[in-house]
Amino acid sequence: MVRRDLPNPDHRLDQDRVSARSVSRRWFARDPLEVAPDLLNKLIVHDRRVGRIVEVEAYRGSRDPASHAYRGPTPRNRVMFGPAGHLYVYRSYGIHWCANVVCETDGVAGAVLLRAVEPVRGLGAMRRDRPKAKSDADLGAGPGKLCAALGITGDDDGADLGTGPVRLIDDGVPPPARPAQGVRIGISEAADRPWRFGVPGSPALSRRFAEAVA
Repeated sequence: MVRRDLPNPDHRLDQDRVSARSVSRRWFARDPLEVAPDLLNKLIVHDRRVGRIVEVEAYRGSRDPASHAYRGPTPRNRVMFGPAGHLYVYRSYGIHWCANVVCETDGVAGAVLLRAVEPVRGLGAMRRDRPKAKSDADLGAGPGKLCAALGITGDDDGADLGTGPVRLIDDGVPPPARPAQGVRIGISEAADRPWRFGVPGSPALSRRFAEAVA
């Protein structure tokens, strides 16, 4: 049986109230380094499942050798080039789906990888689709785990985060004033850039933040 170890076990939300607070497209049209920490504590909603974003990574397109868009547009990464406020979904190593929030102005690639969420609603469906999770906090603790828990697949590539099947919601919980920050995970290029951000103390982080960034 999955251990329920999240700090607030009663995560009931009023769907109508949540739906009315989708984030505007203009909000996304910024540098990923600005959007990434601001995404923390926002809600990602799909198929009656809700997760609170607790960990992200910024990828800056042509300015970032680790970005899928570093060498320009391809059929695979075309969503990254805009418009902002859409979801870019890709398959990692042919195994896991990974979801990214598209940023920047039209024609300029940029995205923020969603690395981890704390489950908020739809835990039954999340547990069903993540049967190997060690705890409820582990259900969305990693990019592939996050997509599996929320039911996000390649079919959601290009989804409008304001009106589509996957939505980004602001329920009034602000991002942390001092987010945890460190280097990105699982990349070989530009691996020293401290562009990973997280909610300090969250039990759902994919990995602890060991680096102290001034």
